[in-house]
Amino acid sequence: MRRRGETFDNVPLQKRQLGLFSVVFLIFNRVIGTGIYATPSVILRTSGSVGVALVMWLVGALIAAAGTTVYIELGTGLPRSGGEKNYLEFIYRRPKFLMTCAFSIYALITGSAAANSIVFGEYVVHSLSLSPSRFNIRFVAFLCLTFCLVIHGTAFKLGLRVQNTLGFSKLVILFAIALSGILCLAGVPGFTVREEYETPRNFEWGKMWEGSGTGANGFVTGLYNVIWSFVGYSNANYALSEIRDPVRTIKRAAPLAMLFVTTVYLFVNVAYFAAVSKADILGSQRIVAASFFRNLYGPTTEKALSVFIALSVLGNLLAGQFSQGRVIQELGREGILPYPSFFASNKPFNAPLAGLFTQYTVSCVFMITPPPGDAYLFMISLSSYSLAIINAMVSFGLLLLYTSAYRDWDWKPPFRAPKIIIGLFFLSNVFLVVVPLIPPAPGSRVYEKLPYWLHVFVAFMVSWIGIAYWYIWCIWLPKRKGYNLQREWTLQTDGVPRYVFRQVPVSPTTN
Repeated sequence: MRRRGETFDNVPLQKRQLGLFSVVFLIFNRVIGTGIYATPSVILRTSGSVGVALVMWLVGALIAAAGTTVYIELGTGLPRSGGEKNYLEFIYRRPKFLMTCAFSIYALITGSAAANSIVFGEYVVHSLSLSPSRFNIRFVAFLCLTFCLVIHGTAFKLGLRVQNTLGFSKLVILFAIALSGILCLAGVPGFTVREEYETPRNFEWGKMWEGSGTGANGFVTGLYNVIWSFVGYSNANYALSEIRDPVRTIKRAAPLAMLFVTTVYLFVNVAYFAAVSKADILGSQRIVAASFFRNLYGPTTEKALSVFIALSVLGNLLAGQFSQGRVIQELGREGILPYPSFFASNKPFNAPLAGLFTQYTVSCVFMITPPPGDAYLFMISLSSYSLAIINAMVSFGLLLLYTSAYRDWDWKPPFRAPKIIIGLFFLSNVFLVVVPLIPPAPGSRVYEKLPYWLHVFVAFMVSWIGIAYWYIWCIWLPKRKGYNLQREWTLQTDGVPRYVFRQVPVSPTTN
């Protein structure tokens, strides 16, 4: 007899190769990448003070906890690969295929590894003591993305081992950073800031709140960076068809991974503020962790830490691309993409190489084309805003499943999130969608050169692109070629049954 969740889509047991350890680090690796290293200075700038910055991290942790609970319910109710694609098309069934088509465009945006690959390039260039330039940073980012494509697209087990090793190493080192900061804050000899660097006063009550009040838009912009740092709690939902005993595993792995993440984030932020002054954090741009080790242990360790951070980011990229390639594969299996058999295939290396290559191409375009300066903040703001739209739709839909109008949907998941948690997650995402429309306070800027609303505009344009794609692919083209699209439950070439779209010829009308 198969275990819980493994009868849902009849995936052969031999294809389920992910256990609890791998799933924990699939989530942990995806969440912790560049955020804890790359965003503290941005968050401090948008918040205005150390105190408000810490409040942002707490708010982000609460939103992530609510989101984790919501996605555990959805994952146990529909335990198959695909993530939000499955949930949106299960809930919003009319107009047919609209949600699936719209999500297919958002999947390319939110799954982009462009921002993380750029940060990887920055840390590698910094560790090699090279002068950073747009060319050398993006060239290293390109090599990193190519490595992720090759290892996950051609050597599944090796990629998984590398991914898990990087995740465990990351957890150990981040706890070491947190411990060093706490010892510094306590004034333990050997863990004090060196004389040549400014001694921080960030936890003095007056200094802690100095500079607060950058306006609602600035607060939400900073919160986007925090939320982006927590993105990944739903990462295992994209690969549930490859997880052993998926219902039981996701119920254990997701909370455990997010407990590790939240603990690490809060204590590492305390460590940063204990060892690095506010002015130094703001002036350090994105290499805050390097400043932390430089202040405590000297500039030699700063270089070594840059190597570690680059490897940490690599682990994040591997986990993200592992899952996103499978989302593209699921879209191919359902026939929503052109040449569906190509995207659905696991040939020739028993891995979703076509889906991985699609996401790789989009990430390379996003990595190369934006200009320097605002490019990093714009990309993470666009990704976070797009994700807020998706999360709002998913959580609102989950609430709908508990209404009498959706009784025929027969929603009976093995795990149920409290309705108040679902409601709070929905409202938090509505807040994140609405507030960026408010102009920033006078003297405060979201971007240096770009308009504050640009990421909002682009995110909604993505919606219209998805609607246009749906109309062309599912209505106009079938009508022009004389067929209708219908969904059928059928066995795929890899032995995995799925809903797929079939072209059914229209019968000629007789008078």
